[in-house]
Amino acid sequence: MTERIRQEVNKRLQDSSDGVDMEAPVRVVSSETVYRGAIFHIDDRELALAKTDGGEVSVRRQILVHPQAVVMLVHDEVQDKYLLEREYRVGPDKFTYGFPAGLMEDGEKPEISALRELQEETGVTPKDRHSVRIERVGDFYSSGGMTNELAHIFVIHLADWKQEPRHFDKDEHVQSTWVTWEELTGIGVQAADSTIAIQHEEIRRLRSQLASRQ
Repeated sequence: MTERIRQEVNKRLQDSSDGVDMEAPVRVVSSETVYRGAIFHIDDRELALAKTDGGEVSVRRQILVHPQAVVMLVHDEVQDKYLLEREYRVGPDKFTYGFPAGLMEDGEKPEISALRELQEETGVTPKDRHSVRIERVGDFYSSGGMTNELAHIFVIHLADWKQEPRHFDKDEHVQSTWVTWEELTGIGVQAADSTIAIQHEEIRRLRSQLASRQ
């Protein structure tokens, strides 16, 4: 069903084309790294877009090349509370609210990365494999117009957990605490990935409430 819908919609989109064939792959003509930092680098790229008449059109884009990331809304099912963090974010230039998150390591599966980052940042660790349920929300690009960073978003439900030591990077400073659903939704979370996780969990909570009334 999904593929059929995609094909039908793509055909209508292609009918509005200005000559660029968006069914054809994009060719990288050149790529130069103009900045390299500790976590990401920026490339200046010349790209060739195929045209429906067989030719090409050239465009230039700058891309922030970033590792994939994981973001986790963590739910203590017994207390019905959620794990909230606060730390400085250079983008908005302020201390912001959010959830445990981090970068994936090479070859690491997103679910494994999520549990590792949760333990490193907060010390919260499932008591055993039977006490954790990982709900995958989805995979979302942070900003498709400028970066390839892909965030894998999860809701992690814990039936039981233990507190382990935290392991921060030398320049990482994070506060964390458990909050109620009312506190979580009223505190003012602004990060897009965290907001997606909250909205997903809100739907689950509503469905659970409706089911309990039937």
